[in-house]
Amino acid sequence: MAGDQGRNGSGPHRRQPSRADLEFERVLVARHGRLRRRQRKRRSLLLVLVLLLASAVALVLATVAFTGRQILLSTCSLTDLRPLALGENSFLYTNHMRLLGVVPSATNRQPLPLSQISPSLPEATVAIEDARFWQHGALDYQGIARAFYQDLSKGHIVQGGSTITQELVRNLYIGNPQRTLSRKVKEACLAEKLFQRHSRKQILADYLNEVFYGRHAYGAQAAAQTYFSKSASQLSLVQAALLAGLPQAPTTDDPIRNPHAALARRNEVLRAMWKNGYITAAKLRSATRKPLLLRPGHLYTQLHQPNFFGWATQQLAALPHFGQRQVELGGLKVRTTLDTRLQGLALHAVTSVLHTPTDPAAALVAIDPRTGAVKAMVDYLPSGRRMQFNLATQAHRSTGSSFKPITLATALSAGDSLYSTFYGPPELFITDPQCATNNGPWDVHNYADESAGTMNLLDATANSVNTIFAQLVAKVGARNVVAMAHHLGITSRGRYFKPVCAITLGSVGFTPLEMTDVYATFASGGIHHAPQGFESVRGPNGKLIEKLSTSGTRVLGPNVAAELTYALQGVIQHGTGTAAAISRPAAGKTGTAENFQDAWFCGYVPQLATCVWIGYPGGEIPLYNVEGVYQVFGGSLPAEIWHDFMGPAVANLPVENFPTPTLNGTEINGDGTYSYSQYSSPYSSTG
Repeated sequence: MAGDQGRNGSGPHRRQPSRADLEFERVLVARHGRLRRRQRKRRSLLLVLVLLLASAVALVLATVAFTGRQILLSTCSLTDLRPLALGENSFLYTNHMRLLGVVPSATNRQPLPLSQISPSLPEATVAIEDARFWQHGALDYQGIARAFYQDLSKGHIVQGGSTITQELVRNLYIGNPQRTLSRKVKEACLAEKLFQRHSRKQILADYLNEVFYGRHAYGAQAAAQTYFSKSASQLSLVQAALLAGLPQAPTTDDPIRNPHAALARRNEVLRAMWKNGYITAAKLRSATRKPLLLRPGHLYTQLHQPNFFGWATQQLAALPHFGQRQVELGGLKVRTTLDTRLQGLALHAVTSVLHTPTDPAAALVAIDPRTGAVKAMVDYLPSGRRMQFNLATQAHRSTGSSFKPITLATALSAGDSLYSTFYGPPELFITDPQCATNNGPWDVHNYADESAGTMNLLDATANSVNTIFAQLVAKVGARNVVAMAHHLGITSRGRYFKPVCAITLGSVGFTPLEMTDVYATFASGGIHHAPQGFESVRGPNGKLIEKLSTSGTRVLGPNVAAELTYALQGVIQHGTGTAAAISRPAAGKTGTAENFQDAWFCGYVPQLATCVWIGYPGGEIPLYNVEGVYQVFGGSLPAEIWHDFMGPAVANLPVENFPTPTLNGTEINGDGTYSYSQYSSPYSSTG
């Protein structure tokens, strides 16, 4: 009840506030309001100050950043730096553009435009290397901050902030793997400059052509060939992902040596591609289940026609306006002069004659006389053993009587006639001091000590009479013969070629390539063309650097060359080389070294000159009992091989006659009557 009374007002009374209390309350409220207003003013002022300070700081930072960037950009220049010479492979092809082999640079590299690279590779590369590549500039500041935080939290460098542009700059211009501040500053500067100059697509294409994928492979094309034996344009998704994962650790993730690590890295790339929207989840699941699908390639190591290839690569550095440095940098596309049909015919001709494993070796070289283009080059060892040198270009072997036409050319150029007569006894002592041997006269014998009797130079050439050519070299002078040999195509000097009279009988060794060059000069009517191995050489940009030269140097007068050829036709028609006869005009000469240690046949038609050599490469071993031949001489097996090659080699060419010579002012008319001057020999004879 008491409560009811209180609520009805019948309980105790509250004291009413006095006027003073009310006045004091008003004063407190007013003071509080003033304080609140002052605080609001202070806060507003403080906010303004903070904003002003922040703006100032931002302005300072922006100024510093701008100034710093300008200073950074002023510290480097792309024009002042030459790109590092990364090198490219050079490719050699036959005259019909069949690959012969690759001239390796220090690195295997074949640049391609982005349009010729499978789209999966640039996508995989961006996903794993630089996911924001299409959004940021040369530098990824967000990536740098993230990498800085990760490195700081781990206490050491665990993540890099480099972009693809920075990586390209490092590969192209710096090449320094050390992580120093100066290198990073230079790298950032060059990256900015490169980004200003090139589009993102061009930067990505350049990166894919320069980056190292392991196993000497630089660039997408070399990597595709190295690991999958295919072009970069044919890479599948999983293959592209495998390659994209290699640049970070090409040795650790080498798919050939460490397939498990490579598989894990490939799948990491595939997940990055899915995360960045390049592939669907279904494709991710399917791709990660697939094996590596490796098919290691041999494009950069396999060789076809290795002997010609080896000679041709040496010739590259010797080309005009060329050099070893250009070859090392590479990137060349070389179309050689090698004719695959003739090369096949040459090998077949040799192997069909020498097919027993114990048979001697053989070499054959064929040259187009009109240009010096080497059309075929074969060296063959029936045992199958690989030799460390090229018999066709490096084996200096005694030429025997195949050298005699050089002496004859010297005599004809000096005015001697083919109808000059000499006496050719079985044995002859040459007393001329220039021909002295062991402080005595030069003792010369004919083959089998046969007596040749008195004959002219035509018959002496056809029958290869030693004692007559010994008189001829003494008459014209050995030094003049040496000079003529160099003009005709012999390049050997020094110990390989001394001016002694015995050279006319083949006492000095020359290579099959040199001898073919000489006979090609005869075939061209006396115009020498140095042997050439290239129809065209193009640089990395496709620009023509060199092409086959058709210019030559006349070293024999036209009539001298015609006389010489006329004499050499007699060798095949009725002399020592009848086994070489083919169904068209041909000229040539046999050659047999002392004791049957080397055997040659060199000959030509107007469109092709060929030399064949047979001998044992291991030493001066007599050629006895080879394929049913008791003593191999130039007119036997070498002439047979020459015949078997030249017949089909020129079968599709028109039949051409040799020029008709004039002898002592009289045209050869076939009636057997000629005027000639007689030359009497002053030398004594025996037998």
